[in-house]
This record gives sequence, structure tokens and C-alpha cells, in this order.
Amino acid sequence: MNTHEFFQSLGLTKTNFYIFLASLAVIVFGYILMALGDTYDVLSLYISPIVLTVGYVIILPASILYKKHKNK
Repeated sequence: MNTHEFFQSLGLTKTNFYIFLASLAVIVFGYILMALGDTYDVLSLYISPIVLTVGYVIILPASILYKKHKNK
């Protein structure tokens, strides 16, 4: 069983992979925002945790749960 067959057996497609890459980009962006702000800056205390939460809680699970609807 090769990698393509393994992901097909799990029901994951290229779209799932692209959504996963988008979630990784959002997560990395959140950590970059956290590093740019000072210790008590709005950027590192409020903005970056919101961006990280969106990446971890919304987009990452969406990449796993997304399934394309087949129209009949």
C-alpha cells in the first residue's frame, strides 16, 4: 500500500491537504505575531492568541473533517 492509497482509504483528498497547509500557515503566522510583540503588547496578548486559536480549533479540524459532497 503506497501513500496515495493510504490517504484514499482514510477519505483524505488534496483539498484536505491544502486546508491542512493553510492551518499550518495560520499557526506559524500566529507564533510570528507573538514573537513580534513586546511582553505586554496588544499584539502578543490578544491578537496572536486569537489567530492561534482559529488555526488550532477551527481550521485544523476542518482539514480533517472536510468531505466533498457528491451531487447526483
